[in-house]
Amino acid sequence: MSSATIDTGIIERTEFFIGGEWTRPAGTATIDVISPNTGELIGRVPEGATADMDAAVAAARRAFDTPGVWSDLDPSERAAALRRFADEYEARAEQIAASVSSQNGMPVSVANQLEAMFPPVLLRYYADLVEGQGRDVRDGLLGGQIEVLHRPIGVVGAIVPWNYPETLAAFKYAPALAAGCTIVLKPSPETVLDSFLLAEADEAAGLPAGVINIVPGGRETGAYLVEHPRIDKVAFTGSTAAGITIAQSCAKLLRPVTLELGGKSASIVLNDADLDLEKIGQDLFVATLVNNEQTCFLGTRVLAPSSRYDEVVDAFAAFADSMAVGDSLEPATQIGPMATSRHLERVQGYIDAGRSEGARVAAGGGRPAGADAGWFVSPTIFADVDNSATISREEIFGPVLSVIRYDSEDDAVRIANDSEYGLGGSVWSSDPERAKGVASRVRTGTIGVNRYLCDPAAPFGGVKQSGMGRELGREGLAAYQELTSIYF
Repeated sequence: MSSATIDTGIIERTEFFIGGEWTRPAGTATIDVISPNTGELIGRVPEGATADMDAAVAAARRAFDTPGVWSDLDPSERAAALRRFADEYEARAEQIAASVSSQNGMPVSVANQLEAMFPPVLLRYYADLVEGQGRDVRDGLLGGQIEVLHRPIGVVGAIVPWNYPETLAAFKYAPALAAGCTIVLKPSPETVLDSFLLAEADEAAGLPAGVINIVPGGRETGAYLVEHPRIDKVAFTGSTAAGITIAQSCAKLLRPVTLELGGKSASIVLNDADLDLEKIGQDLFVATLVNNEQTCFLGTRVLAPSSRYDEVVDAFAAFADSMAVGDSLEPATQIGPMATSRHLERVQGYIDAGRSEGARVAAGGGRPAGADAGWFVSPTIFADVDNSATISREEIFGPVLSVIRYDSEDDAVRIANDSEYGLGGSVWSSDPERAKGVASRVRTGTIGVNRYLCDPAAPFGGVKQSGMGRELGREGLAAYQELTSIYF
């Protein structure tokens, strides 16, 4: 097990998990982990160098290429290993949730529901899926038969962001491992402590050496992984700007890539929507503000009918004002701090831009009273916003919602689609069938009716600047398989 010391609350790790072993880093650089609640140091880990990434890729390559280790195992054997992995993850779930919350400001109540629960659900889902996949034999149109082999694509380089470090890592490793791939995972430098707990779960589950390898690092380390000659596929979640750079690198190498990028989704409130917060408050929270709105798919553009515009603004202002803002590790907290001081400056900059462009602050707009330490911002509602405004066009990634007026359903759909992004969204109505009809006209990868929650059984991803490819569902498994047709 990795060495870890706790000194006055500071967690220190000194080794990487590479090739099934805890390995000393090649260099001396370290990553300092800062609490968003207090601004104080809470951890320190080694930062990966190119030599560390080379070692991780080599270990993954050996595990994939060596007969009888992983890629050519019977699916039932891999499934059994994934279920053990899920069990070991669950044994550490509370610790993992607290670790994530302490690093990125996610309210621990949210972390306990998502970061603690989603990864083992995905591991078991893909274990079941690959175990039941069976042979794919088809009748040929020109005579004879065809067997289509669904083979693992190879060694996967996975780069995950800081906002949902465990869940978004599982989006990648769960289907990849089920397919028979091996993986090199690069966590974000903002959230690295939890990745060591993930490695311990893998170690305890007894997965073969090199199947999972974890090297923390920054952008240069990630870029090196993307272009590494022994990587067969890249999976990335992060900003659109970084995704474009990765796509360009993979295009030059003819390397498959899955990209889940930014969003600026619409929450369309129809004129018959029930705005009783006692009834819809929890669903509205998950669809618009969960994880301090540091979430790519949330519906931050609230489209309100002219006939009920003031009512919608008032409802959302009351909703924002009702949020309990505080230390992310407190169970009652609904909105925690921004992940970093730099990110707080970014969010506050967008709030200032909204004001300067003429939008009206209906709730929030600054630092909450009494928050003398940490990187907090009050949930903010802007009214009188045009869809051309900066706060309507650009992803803020903080608890800031803009209420935009529309005149008809057609107008609402037009505004919803007037975006460079297309990742999430929601439609709110007392008539679910009517809402589904509107939802089907929005150009987006995913959308909910009177709620929004990613389901592991459904493909997840975006269109336009929100990415390419899909994760989750059967499609998520297929993304880590290549096809060979045998004619006979």
